[in-house]
Amino acid sequence: MSEQGLDRVAGYERWFNTLFEEYFDTLSAGLDVPSFSRFTPQCLRLLRELSLRGGKRMRVVLLREAARLVTDKPVEGLEAAALSIELLQTHGLVHDDLIDDSPIRRGGPSTYYAYRERFPDHPRTAVGLTVLAGDLALALSLQVLLDAKVPVTVRQAMVEVQMRAAADTFVGQIIDLERDTAMPEEDVLHCVADYKSARYSILAPMQLGLLAAGEQSALFAKELRDYARLVGICGQMLDDYLDLFGDAAAMGKPTGTDIRDGKHSYTVSALLAAVDDAERRVVKAALGDPFCPPETIAAVREIGEHRGVPGRMQTDMRRYAEQATEVAAGWRSRWREEAVAFFEHVPLWSVNRTR
Repeated sequence: MSEQGLDRVAGYERWFNTLFEEYFDTLSAGLDVPSFSRFTPQCLRLLRELSLRGGKRMRVVLLREAARLVTDKPVEGLEAAALSIELLQTHGLVHDDLIDDSPIRRGGPSTYYAYRERFPDHPRTAVGLTVLAGDLALALSLQVLLDAKVPVTVRQAMVEVQMRAAADTFVGQIIDLERDTAMPEEDVLHCVADYKSARYSILAPMQLGLLAAGEQSALFAKELRDYARLVGICGQMLDDYLDLFGDAAAMGKPTGTDIRDGKHSYTVSALLAAVDDAERRVVKAALGDPFCPPETIAAVREIGEHRGVPGRMQTDMRRYAEQATEVAAGWRSRWREEAVAFFEHVPLWSVNRTR
C-alpha cells in the first residue's frame, strides 16, 4: 500500500475515534432513561469502554474508501454509517465474549466478565445484563442511521444493508457453533467465514460507502459479495493460522486458544487432514481441553510444521487474496482508479499481517 494510502488509513482512524468519543459523550442525553436507573448508565459506560478500545477501524477504512470509489469530495452520511458499523461490531463483541466465556477483550475486561465481577452472587443477572448490553448496541447501530441527514431513499437503503448484515451475522454465529459439533468440510468453513465476518465487516461497509456517495450498490451486488467473501476467507484463515503458528509476543496473547476451545477452525481441519494416526491422537486429545498446557500446544504446533501445514495454509490464503484482487481490478473501468488500487491492495495486506 502506498505511503499516501497508509496516511489516509491513519487519518480515518483518528477521525473516527474522535467521532466515536463525541457520540458517547452525548448518548445518554438522547436516551429516554428513568431517573432512578443505575444499571442503564453502567451499561452505557461498559459499551463506551469496549467501543473506544478499538483497533485500526478497518471497517471504517473500507467505508471511507468505498465512497472514494465514486468521489473524492465530502460525503454526507459517512459519520452515521461509520458509527453504525462500529456499534454493530460492539454488539457482536459483547455477545461473542458471552458465548465464548472470554474474560478479556481488546486489552480490558469483556462486558460479560465486568458484569460477573459486579454481580458475583447473581450469575443470571450478569448474563442477562450482558445480553441486553449487546442488544442495546445493535439498536443504537440502527438508530444512528435513522437519524442520518441524508435523503430518505438513501437512509432506507442504508438501514436495509445494516439489518441484513446483522441477520447474516446472527446466522453466522449459529453455524459457527454448529461447525464445532463435527469436523466440517472446506465449503462449510468458507460459509462460516462469509456469514460470520465478511458480510458485516467487508460487504456492508462497502455498500454503505457507495450508497452515501450516491451509487446504487445493488447494481454491483454480485461482484461486491464475491470480493467480500474472498477477503473474509483470507482474514479468517489468517486468524486461525496465527492462533497456532503466530508469534504470541507480537499478537499480545497466547497461542492455542482455538484448540483449547475445541473450535474446528481452518488450522485444525488442515492439521487433521495432514497427520498420521499417532499425531491425530495428540491433536484430538488437546482439542477442547481448556487446561491444555503450553507444552502440548507447542507439540501440536511442531506436528503441524513437520507436516507442512503452515506452508499450505499460506499458499491457500495467497490464492484467495489474488482472486479478490482480480475482482477489484475489474472495477477500474467504472470507478476512480486511486480508490480501486486501494481495494486491490487490501487482500494481500490481509494475509501479510502478523496479528
